Amino acid sequence: MGPLVYLIACEPSGDQLGAMLMAALNEETGGQVRFAGLGGPLMIARGLQGLFDVRELALIGIFEVLPKAHMVLKRVKTTLADIDLKQPDILVTIDSWGFTGRIHERLSKRQSPIPRVRYVAPQVWAWRPSRAKQLARWINHLLTLLPFEPPYFTKYGLPATWVGHPVMESGFGHGDGPAFRKRHGIAADRRVIGILPGSRRSEVTRLLPVFKETIARLAARYPDLHVVMPTVNTVAHEVYAAANDWGVPVTVVMESDQRRDAFAAFDVALAASGTVSLELALAGVPHVIAYKVNKLSYAVLKMFVRTRFANLVNILVEHEAVPERLQGKCRPEVLADDLTLLMRDEMRRVAQRADFSAALSKLLPGGERPSRRAAQTILSLLRKPVT
Repeated sequence: MGPLVYLIACEPSGDQLGAMLMAALNEETGGQVRFAGLGGPLMIARGLQGLFDVRELALIGIFEVLPKAHMVLKRVKTTLADIDLKQPDILVTIDSWGFTGRIHERLSKRQSPIPRVRYVAPQVWAWRPSRAKQLARWINHLLTLLPFEPPYFTKYGLPATWVGHPVMESGFGHGDGPAFRKRHGIAADRRVIGILPGSRRSEVTRLLPVFKETIARLAARYPDLHVVMPTVNTVAHEVYAAANDWGVPVTVVMESDQRRDAFAAFDVALAASGTVSLELALAGVPHVIAYKVNKLSYAVLKMFVRTRFANLVNILVEHEAVPERLQGKCRPEVLADDLTLLMRDEMRRVAQRADFSAALSKLLPGGERPSRRAAQTILSLLRKPVT
């Protein structure tokens, strides 16, 4: 039997990353590798036998997590029992450190012989630098997405490999916008705005009302608006329920194979802060990002944040290429004015796209696919090598 890789990914972005990693591991081993653990629909479609529904673990913010602490600890216990039973040849966790960190901590304290890998480094360069020491105690190897991240961890004795950012092999630069418009009956001369309110319930609940009012303001200026909202299974129910009565036509799509074409159809977009901004950048879509969290969570975060920007495009180019409207600035009148400027001013759109190219050029090491580099590193760390 081939080696068993135990994977844990709890959020849609992690599910996508995990699915690409599984494909690369199968490719590198000729299909000899086996999988177990936790993941979403994309990983399950790749052959993962999920232990339980991970959507309940897609939490964000200190004060969003606290009410669910009992559930998280119960799931930690269940997952550890499953790992003990299956004795995998390696453990790879991708996201949800509040959950997966406890798995690593307990295995480390038991002195488990199972190699422990973290795929995606916590943003210790942005906040909580002490977490680098924590990782060095609990895991054996770190795979990073950004080129400047490894030194933050290697100085504490944690081996780290930059594998590149998965957005670079996501295909978001190759969507078919005209085909999407035709498929959904959207006229070629309609102005399409993408609305992307996030993949967590807490995000969608806070952002969709603000985004809806933003569209109401824009519709008064642009009567030819058509809203397209790509969503994911974790929040599809909330998005579909909220998509009524926007005063403009709204098309909601959940199919992952339509997402790239939808992005190619956007004239501009308004998105929750996160990886989606890189996907929009790869698709060349001028956009604005916005975000709101629990007020207490935000107050705590402000005490620790060490970067000027939240958006990765802005961090990579070292200026605000993409407008960031966070917390108190996440207001309909502000967002509507930002989007109006993007739609009216061609030079703003050209400048954003130039910054997209500059940022994305920093995300791919040596031209090799990130998932393949990650797979090769993981295979080199297996307790039982592929034969």
